[in-house]
Amino acid sequence: MPSSPPFLFPEVQSTVLPDPSTFFSQNLLQSPLPTNSFFQNFVLKNGDQHEYFHPYLIKSSNSSLSVSYPFLLFSAAMLYQVFVPDITISSSTQKTTTPTKKDHVISSYSDLGVTLDIPSSNLRFFLLKGSPFITASLTKPTSLSITTPHSIVSLFPSNDDKTKYTLKLNNNQTWIFYTSSPIALYNKGSKILSNPFYGIVRVAALPDDSNNNGSNCGEILDRFSSCYPVSGDADIKKHFRVVYKWQTRRSGELLMLAHPLHLKLLKQNNNNVTVLNGFKYRSIDGDLVGVVGDSWVLEAQNVPVTWHSIKGVEKGSYKEIVSALNKDVKELNSSNLNTTSSYFYGKLVGRAARMALIAEEVSYPIVIPKIAKFLKETIEPWLKGTLKGNGFLYERKWGGLVTLQGSNDSGGDFGFGVYNDHHYHIGYFIYGISVLAKIDPDWGQEYKPQAYSLVTDFLNLGPRFNANYPRLRMFDLYILHSWASGVTEFEDGRNQESTSEAVNAYYAAALMGLAFEDSRLFDTGSTLLALEIQAAQTWWHVKSEDNLYEQDFSKDNRIVGILWSNKRDTKLWWASADCRYCRLSIQVLPLLPITEPLFSDGVYAKELVEWTLPSLKGKTNVEGWKGFTYALQGIYDKENALNNIRMLKGFDDGNSYTNLLWWIHSR
Repeated sequence: MPSSPPFLFPEVQSTVLPDPSTFFSQNLLQSPLPTNSFFQNFVLKNGDQHEYFHPYLIKSSNSSLSVSYPFLLFSAAMLYQVFVPDITISSSTQKTTTPTKKDHVISSYSDLGVTLDIPSSNLRFFLLKGSPFITASLTKPTSLSITTPHSIVSLFPSNDDKTKYTLKLNNNQTWIFYTSSPIALYNKGSKILSNPFYGIVRVAALPDDSNNNGSNCGEILDRFSSCYPVSGDADIKKHFRVVYKWQTRRSGELLMLAHPLHLKLLKQNNNNVTVLNGFKYRSIDGDLVGVVGDSWVLEAQNVPVTWHSIKGVEKGSYKEIVSALNKDVKELNSSNLNTTSSYFYGKLVGRAARMALIAEEVSYPIVIPKIAKFLKETIEPWLKGTLKGNGFLYERKWGGLVTLQGSNDSGGDFGFGVYNDHHYHIGYFIYGISVLAKIDPDWGQEYKPQAYSLVTDFLNLGPRFNANYPRLRMFDLYILHSWASGVTEFEDGRNQESTSEAVNAYYAAALMGLAFEDSRLFDTGSTLLALEIQAAQTWWHVKSEDNLYEQDFSKDNRIVGILWSNKRDTKLWWASADCRYCRLSIQVLPLLPITEPLFSDGVYAKELVEWTLPSLKGKTNVEGWKGFTYALQGIYDKENALNNIRMLKGFDDGNSYTNLLWWIHSR
């Protein structure tokens, strides 16, 4: 990153952002704050909406913490986990909070966890993603209260020194309580009470026997009940590696849970971890499998980051592409743009940048100066702040970019002003800036400070690199993909619709690293790009032989619409589930060289296209969407795809005839 003081866009006071001081501790308010994190619901509105921590849904309200080991409901249209407060932990002598006092406080957070304090109950919870235990520290002698909506079948100490209790409920759940010193728990019918206790309490649901092939999960929980994590960091390394490191307390080895993508990426030959294949918790993301070790090395598949197509364009097709290129470039006119939306404007920038790179690839440089002129005339007003009606601004409440339209309208620019979709919008601009910096390095150097301010909004590695933005605004380092939904409370947690636009953002950042010869930016962008692609292939791409999702869902769907942390939906924000070509298109656009690794499985591409094509029959005014379906068809049936594309009468506003011909002729 640049060593000079980082550029900041003009400051603005947002009228639509919530106040972060309600739940964040005072010391955290001095720095930029997370806006798309796995615990975001805890700091929005009343802070009492649950979040998914793998394997538990966790909710904090009324000076207590409720834990749910959720069951899964499914249909052909949707999968979701149901929150039931299976156990609720509080103090039996808690002080009543006044309206001016916080119900809970976020006192610290890390890449993989958050510390939530309930001052009135003397409780501090270390909530780590992927921990089979809920860990609480009682900061002074306190009598605990544990309630449940289920009937208590039995409660009994499971060892002589009374540091382990087993609770059986009438919903067939068994919960185990471990304490750092002896405790007395009493069954009072509708609740469980304790004597005053000071120290550590750990709680775990016993996983289902049916999911664990008869392995003794209780013994495994016993063995790893001592050592607990208080935070977890994820260090992004070059060569497509991410290293997890948890900070732990007390003796013994650390037991955590890995989701299916973790297991694909986990390097087990480094002797740091042991995978317990017989120890599993159910999850909407697939089985969560036990892994022993306080440091994991995850290695994603190498993804080629190239300006041009990976395998090259057939020379015999140059003439057809050049003919389309001449027509498309001739129509470029910055004075004819009819939008000031940061999203739609960014797509037009990305569309033109594609033409410049295609011109390079087919050895037709004569059109590049006109494309460069268009790119300068469209990008510079955003970087200089001279665009009429919109522009990028900086706000300090949370620490990040907003747009003029989004600063006083939470729906403006698709919620950009409340930190929605930042990687989508900015990704298109970064792509255009990177291409322009490649073909005009002097221009790139002139606007490099503004370019870095844009990319750092969603790709900052931390305060050591830039103190104006939070760390990796959109990317979840446990689930290994981005979230798009910003500081808006949702019952089902964070969500993301378009994986391909997320891929575009990290791809564009890596290209910017190439353009500015910045190896750190290139490595960071490339690594997150590779992870985003593998996450999309794992959770959004639904293959016919897929056994990750329930049969009803995987039988009727080939791609997810909106993926939530606690739900899988077939509909989109802007279209019904029946619009299959809409679902396909939003997971393909924009069409780029990186689309090839994203849809590297030709068998799956064929399944997806054949599932989609019937929904296009008899449809008019959907030419733009047809283009993306035919693009994927070109992966396995180039001849028919080319014929279909030649008959199109229109294209998506971020796509062009030139770009579709380039794609087909580079298959």
